[in-house]
Parts: sequence; C-alpha cells; structure tokens
Amino acid sequence: MKAREIKEIRTNDPQDLIVKLGDLKAELFNLRFQLATGQLENPMRIKEVKKSIAQIKTILREEELRVQQ
Repeated sequence: MKAREIKEIRTNDPQDLIVKLGDLKAELFNLRFQLATGQLENPMRIKEVKKSIAQIKTILREEELRVQQ
C-alpha cells in the first residue's frame, strides 16, 4: 500500500478494516496454495499481501490503544 492508501484506511471504520483483513487473509491462503501447486504467476504478491495485513493490524492496534486512553 502507498502512503495515500494508508491515510484512506485510517479514516475507515474498524469493522470495515476487520472485513478487509479477512479478505486479505483469504487471498494469502489462496496465494500460498497456488505457490504449493506451482500455479503462482507473481510470487511478489505474497509479500505485498503480508505487508498489507501487517499494516491493517497496526492501524487496528493503534485505534484500540487510542480508545483505551
């Protein structure tokens, strides 16, 4: 994700982020399955999806900490 996309994600509702996180995890599962069967065309996509998952988790955690204060 680019910085602009991250700013847009920060404005989203946490429930939307959780849904997006689920979608990304499902995509990562499918990419790993394709890798195991030799059908993966773009191996760098795995790295991109993992990074997106980490970024969304970070944003969710920041929001959680902000609510606790």
